[in-house]
Amino acid sequence: MSRQLLFSLVVLPLLLLSATLHEHHDKHGGHKREYIMCQTSDGELYFYKNKGDSDSGYTSCDVDIAKAQLVNSINTTGWGLLDVEIASDKVPEWLQGYAAGFVEGRTTRDLIALQIYNTAEEYCDGAEDYCNRLAIFLLQNLQYMREQIEKNPKDIYWRHVNVSINQFAGMIDGYHGKINQKLSDNDLVIHPLYLIQLAGDIEDLEVKLGKPKHLRRTWIGSGHCSALVKVDDKNTNLLFSHVTWSSYSSMLRLQKRYRFKLHHTPGNTYTFSSYPGSIPSVDDFMLTSSKLAIFETTISNYNKKIMNHTTPSTLLCWVRSQLATRLSSSAEEWAVTFSRHNSGTYNNQWVIVDYKKFRPGAHKLQRGLIHVLEQLPGYVQHADMTAHLNKKRFWPSYNMPYFPDIYEDSQTAALADKYGDWFTYDKTPRALIFARDEKSVVDVDSMRRLMRSNNYMQDPLSRCDCNPPYSAENAIACRSDLNPANGTYPFEALAFRDHGATDVKITDINLIETLSFDAVAGPTYDPTPIFSWKTTPFKDSVRHAGQPDEFRFGPLKHIWDQRSLYA
Repeated sequence: MSRQLLFSLVVLPLLLLSATLHEHHDKHGGHKREYIMCQTSDGELYFYKNKGDSDSGYTSCDVDIAKAQLVNSINTTGWGLLDVEIASDKVPEWLQGYAAGFVEGRTTRDLIALQIYNTAEEYCDGAEDYCNRLAIFLLQNLQYMREQIEKNPKDIYWRHVNVSINQFAGMIDGYHGKINQKLSDNDLVIHPLYLIQLAGDIEDLEVKLGKPKHLRRTWIGSGHCSALVKVDDKNTNLLFSHVTWSSYSSMLRLQKRYRFKLHHTPGNTYTFSSYPGSIPSVDDFMLTSSKLAIFETTISNYNKKIMNHTTPSTLLCWVRSQLATRLSSSAEEWAVTFSRHNSGTYNNQWVIVDYKKFRPGAHKLQRGLIHVLEQLPGYVQHADMTAHLNKKRFWPSYNMPYFPDIYEDSQTAALADKYGDWFTYDKTPRALIFARDEKSVVDVDSMRRLMRSNNYMQDPLSRCDCNPPYSAENAIACRSDLNPANGTYPFEALAFRDHGATDVKITDINLIETLSFDAVAGPTYDPTPIFSWKTTPFKDSVRHAGQPDEFRFGPLKHIWDQRSLYA
């Protein structure tokens, strides 16, 4: 199995890159591509490319099933825009999932190949035994999901698990341009696209399954993301923003909209920031047709003893986040749905805001407006935080657990004993920066300024027991690439490394109406230097095929067209 996994990860993307890089570099500015899945009167599925040379032999549709439209403006705005729509609620549930995945996989296949090359191809190098254990775990997990789907054919929860599994299978088939390949479960979990889905879960699976420490993606204090919910003093606007922290290899970015037609599904339509080939957001930042806004920041689990709760008989985060997003009409319902079958992987603080509960100008915020959830292996805690928001006027999130039990059980408290305030909830640098600067946020523009802020050489809150005496990690939008490689730091997360804030997303009471958000792609600049692959020390060591050479992008406020792709 290990040999199969390595073959899948290495050979496939290189073959596809040779066929797709030419097309990618031939395009200038934004270009549009559209694929359609159809069905014959006999029930046979087929697909074709709209308004272009067909690569399937078909040029028209008998019965519409699904359509995907990509506007690739990555080189001009930093973002591609992907819209996926199911044609009708008459399309069976499993086929809605499969078709959505297929048309996305076909439409974005060149970007998927690049994403695999940049972020997944070398994953098993030097870790073959671990990858074998990983493949076995993932196979057992997929088989568990299939067993539950078969046992619970009328349970909407497991029916939606089936939608997600079929969406992933469809993504692979679309990527290869082959309908109904019917790959075995083993072939599904060892496909490189599965690593793309696992971008969040994988860090905890590495600990659980014993990936060699020097090959793991995380270190003590390694953060993923900054986020903020802010309501103004007169309750006239509610702002919701998230900044992704990640490797610079991940900066091929897509904004996506999925429009399903599933029955009894409040979140049939949702928009999110994401990546080529990724069904979940991973950042995570999502807006749903039930007017929920969802983000998370990662909370590290340093307690290996509780990893025994992470078993194949659970649901990984990438699946649970999809289910909760589609099935929930309230913030609490999202938390309850997400909590089921907790895998203890991708342990995060999730913040869910219900914009339906916000009344502009009201004297007091309505209970149910904001819900906060934190997860560890074997344990989930969540609570309504509206009273807190009503009093404090903001909720920040910055990779530190809020709930005392989560803080203790994750053994973050032990690190505070060793390293000091950096590992506390209220005195870590970003907590202090948010508390100092949140009052400056009054609209989308001022929110963007705060969420892109990094003045680490001058800001006293960015200082540390380091040489030089500050770290570009200690900011709302970190830039660890700017730390000197020969610096000295108390723990590795503060040091020079391939890590930084790679975007910002913002919505408010106006943008949420169309599930739209204001976004900037790439690492922050001004006063920090513009990130350029021509000058970064990582230009030869971090893969970045297909990315812009320089990330000098401004805000993109893309308003999703409310018309159907079939209009």
